Amino acid sequence: MSKAKKAAVITAAVLVVLAAIIVPLSLYFTGIIDYAEPARSDEDSAYLMAYFTGNEPEQERVFFALSCDGYNFSPLSNEPVLQSKLGTGSVRDPYLFTMQDGTYCIIATDMRSELGWSSNHAFTVWKSPDLINWTEYNIDISPLIPDTVRAWAPQAIWDEEAGKYMVYWANCTDGEGGWSGTVMWRAYSEDMQSLCSKPEILYAPSSGKDAIDGDIVKQGDTYYLYYKDENEAKICLAASSSLTGPYEYVKQVSLYNTNVEGNCIYNIAGTNEWVMLLDCYSSGKFVAQQTSDMLTFKRVAPYDCSFDFSPRHGSVMRISRDTANKLKEAFA
Repeated sequence: MSKAKKAAVITAAVLVVLAAIIVPLSLYFTGIIDYAEPARSDEDSAYLMAYFTGNEPEQERVFFALSCDGYNFSPLSNEPVLQSKLGTGSVRDPYLFTMQDGTYCIIATDMRSELGWSSNHAFTVWKSPDLINWTEYNIDISPLIPDTVRAWAPQAIWDEEAGKYMVYWANCTDGEGGWSGTVMWRAYSEDMQSLCSKPEILYAPSSGKDAIDGDIVKQGDTYYLYYKDENEAKICLAASSSLTGPYEYVKQVSLYNTNVEGNCIYNIAGTNEWVMLLDCYSSGKFVAQQTSDMLTFKRVAPYDCSFDFSPRHGSVMRISRDTANKLKEAFA
């Protein structure tokens, strides 16, 4: 090979390497960035992430990952912790939380992608006393909202006034019931095994745009609803003094120069810092941003958070170090 050809090959190789570096960094660098300072979690806490990994049936299962600091996660196992036996036999968007009696609960979208993107009309629920042994249930939305096209990304939060769990999710309807589009709906459950009230709309953006992937947390006297603007592929915030609303639009809060969804927000134990994880679904990455007032965010530097695996839309719950060790013994 001539010297000229060798030089051309080397130049091409260098350009490929530079592209591999620069393109991912473009997610973060859209100017000079003031990164958030990672908060120091208390020594007894660990963080459990529940997630799925892709669009194949063997990926539409529940996987677990653990973190000691709330920023750096590692998978508990390469194998799923849970595989659905009900409904479509596949799940997405698992949301993990603790019920009032100490029971652990996961509620997820009952959906198998290979059946089509309108195959999700139900929720899969698992309950467990120890995060190891689980009992499965299925909640069908179709009889409750007959014109449902899709129902997905369910979550639940305890309503102190009602004394029940408010289950909320994104529901796409075809308009026969008086509403056309995809917005946040809600209904009540007493046991997370069935719904006990008629579903109704929780939040529909006044802009008329679709809203999905809702995540509600309470700080002080305010409920903060973070959701994906489906049209813009960014995370927005709406707030209310009441869990059931009405929620008023506040602003867009996602900071990254890429499409995001599957937002989940959680507190770093012993601090007033909250971390929001974002699923950059078009680039196969997870990123993080942080807030102390629920309104203004800073990006978490890529060297301060890590996901050495490929999670998709999930959730994070704080657990004890002892519980984390028991999970390692059971599943690792």
